Amino acid sequence: MTSVRNALNTPLASQSRIDELTDRLVTAIAIGEYLPGSKLPSERDLAASLKVGRMTVRAAIGRLVDRGLLETQRGRGGGSFVTEQWSETSATAVQRTLSAKWGSLRDSCEAVSRLHGTISRAAAENRDDADVAALRARLEGFRDAASGLESQKADELLHLAIFAASHSDTLTAVLLELESAVSIVAPAHLWGAPDGMQEMEARALADHEQLVSAICEGRADDASRIARQHARIDFELLEAALRKSGVTV
Repeated sequence: MTSVRNALNTPLASQSRIDELTDRLVTAIAIGEYLPGSKLPSERDLAASLKVGRMTVRAAIGRLVDRGLLETQRGRGGGSFVTEQWSETSATAVQRTLSAKWGSLRDSCEAVSRLHGTISRAAAENRDDADVAALRARLEGFRDAASGLESQKADELLHLAIFAASHSDTLTAVLLELESAVSIVAPAHLWGAPDGMQEMEARALADHEQLVSAICEGRADDASRIARQHARIDFELLEAALRKSGVTV
């Protein structure tokens, strides 16, 4: 009887917490933090990073599977994989999630933009020959990447190379922490919805070419300006997602 009583008294994931996490996951997928083909972190890692229970994570993932946004695969290399970015029910989740924190998102995105400018200025001032070679290689990697998930990963590697070229661990740590606070679930650069994605990637490539050139040539003012403008793409994608959900920004 004791074991049965303990089992009955074990707290289950509350419906409100499951609803909130479901909205966050749906929104993270809708805005391109997780693109089709990408694998979500494990239940354990998601629970730890989002400070919720594993049962809450499991229930939310189950809902996304039911909606066709995720599929789960068993066995070695298995997990939860994104299959679709936007379903019929995504709009309401995006509205609730983004509207609730819109003011802080706007403020944080501006701070992120300024920090990218500061780090790129430092990179232009501090880069060495190895940094220049790495930046040019990462730029080529982005140029050659396929649209979508491959391009998103190449973008991440390029920005990490810029951080390394700044030779400032402190600035990099501050920026990464702030970017993780801006994110809905994943601390990744947004990639937007499929409609308009290739146009955004072409714009990003043009920015990257100018930014890498400015850093490699030591043009600190130009590097700062270009990086600040480039970093604002994330907020523009958030605005686009909110408009798509039916909210006038």
